[in-house]
Amino acid sequence: MLSMKRPFTVVLIVPTGVGAAIGGYAGDALPIARAIAQVADCLITHPNVLNGAQLYWPLPNALYVEGYGLDQFAAGSWGLRPVHQNRVGLVLDQGIEPELRLRHIQAADAARATLGLDLTEYVVTDAPLAVDLQTASSGATWGTIRNPDSLLRATETVIQKAGAEAIAVVARFPDDFSSDALQSYRQGQGVDQIAGAEAVISHLVVRTFRLPCAHAPALLPLPLDPHVAPRSAAEELGHTFLPCVLVGLSRAPQFIVRSHPTFTPQQGDLWADQVDAVVVPATACGGSAVLSLSQPASASEARSPRIIAVRDNQTTMQASPRSLGMAAIEVDSYLEALGVLVTQRAGISHTALRPSMGSLASLDQ
Repeated sequence: MLSMKRPFTVVLIVPTGVGAAIGGYAGDALPIARAIAQVADCLITHPNVLNGAQLYWPLPNALYVEGYGLDQFAAGSWGLRPVHQNRVGLVLDQGIEPELRLRHIQAADAARATLGLDLTEYVVTDAPLAVDLQTASSGATWGTIRNPDSLLRATETVIQKAGAEAIAVVARFPDDFSSDALQSYRQGQGVDQIAGAEAVISHLVVRTFRLPCAHAPALLPLPLDPHVAPRSAAEELGHTFLPCVLVGLSRAPQFIVRSHPTFTPQQGDLWADQVDAVVVPATACGGSAVLSLSQPASASEARSPRIIAVRDNQTTMQASPRSLGMAAIEVDSYLEALGVLVTQRAGISHTALRPSMGSLASLDQ
């Protein structure tokens, strides 16, 4: 029997660089994404949820959307157009040492040979990107690159000369084997020191070229440590974090803009007003995408997506739904969030599953 319901669409957000207890490490939010993908017809999430260094998992109904692009989608400025396959261009930082650069090229060749991914020729930037890492007073991380123009020139080259439809960037990040922050991270505590700077790199490319982009850091292998926490262990596996990025970008949706002169709507295009639910850590509801999606799509649209805020995924942020005046369902865990999604998809009020229910109250006119 043909279903008359439209696809059930869920956005999963775990902000990067804010020390999320789940999703703040090496792909450790991927089990959550896999579980939600079983409930949703379409799952929209961002690279740091799905990236696990050399580990990844194919989710046919998941859309891999870079953070700046996700913000634009949530604001209604851009739409998402699913694809069968992207041709991925590889941009390598000139600051990567020759042997480490070769490791990344071999990882890309391995993805072509074993996974059948379509990659262009690679481009090396004409100057070192010179990444600088910073930590805010809140504990959140961010960073800068000294030569952003070099990154943009290399990206433009791989788009114009090789026809790249998505961009993988590998930048050389500082090694600091002895830092307390790194040791805490490897033990499953603290904040990912490189995540904020990675977001700066991908945001710049997506904002400039409106193409999917994700970043993989180039770092020397860490000294062996028998006490590494499972949530951090994916980053201990080898010389490169590139494989998961290439896999994600190979199926990342393209960004579309209704006002563009060549825009023609296609079946399957996805817009913010089609989102049914947003799942986010309860202390991290102040991001651009969540704020946009918590509001009705237009003045004439009364409906907005259901915000499901998860309390036990603690972060360094203090932006709760209550502090923002945001209507949300707060739950203790992702297991409970999955239950709320199941009831929503089934068209059942989640309050009906509780042991007690108050009577209807009169609405004052």
